[in-house]
Amino acid sequence: MALALEVAGRTDVGCVRTNNEDSFDFDTGTGVFVVCDGMGGHAAGEVASGMAVRSVVDYFRTPNSEEQDDKRTDRSSAALGDAIVVANERIRKTAALIPGHAGMGSTIAAAIWNGKGGVSIAHVGDSRIYLIREHKIELLTSDHSLVMEGVRSGLMSMEAAQNSRVQNIILRALGAEDTVHPDVADLSVKPQDVLLLATDGLTRHVDDSHILELIESASTMDEACNLLIQSAKEGGGSDNVTCLLLRIVDRAD
Repeated sequence: MALALEVAGRTDVGCVRTNNEDSFDFDTGTGVFVVCDGMGGHAAGEVASGMAVRSVVDYFRTPNSEEQDDKRTDRSSAALGDAIVVANERIRKTAALIPGHAGMGSTIAAAIWNGKGGVSIAHVGDSRIYLIREHKIELLTSDHSLVMEGVRSGLMSMEAAQNSRVQNIILRALGAEDTVHPDVADLSVKPQDVLLLATDGLTRHVDDSHILELIESASTMDEACNLLIQSAKEGGGSDNVTCLLLRIVDRAD
């Protein structure tokens, strides 16, 4: 069975912020898709998220050595994790060289499609990846945040976490440490599956059930992106909002 992807992405500054520190990009040729949420003053968050996105996409797009060429064709979770490690190194080096960018960082949610029935995913921070399948939505990632660590340890309920004033405290991010350890996974996909990569500007204001409802009500992936961002802004739009949608479809030969 031949499979293909329908892809759409959109980012919005939201209703409160004056600049957009989110970034996203994708390359259907290499099958890589990335969403990032930057952090840091003096526009450094924009720099960090943009660097992270470009670094991961370019890792698979433009090999510059025989070793890198091998990695470009390796569309596995291990290769995606390696690409994120490289992005972290580049952010750290830039932050050390430019005083105004000291302390900048970024979350990342990334996926790579093998062109067949497999997708590998990786993430650092609280940007998320969801799978929508057969009218159900499943969160594939686990936020690296203070409140979600509280939920995982049993010290905080999910409701308390969703209403906490410290939702923005991230425990793992690109640029924060010399080394980074992304969570990675591999999954099989089938026709009509949808993957959503999103920053917390969406998930903070739109709950999972409503995300599912909006995606399934849309006639195209573009329309679904617009509906998701509109809903996040109607819910308060307190942060930048970014969503990237991938739908698996049968390819007509």
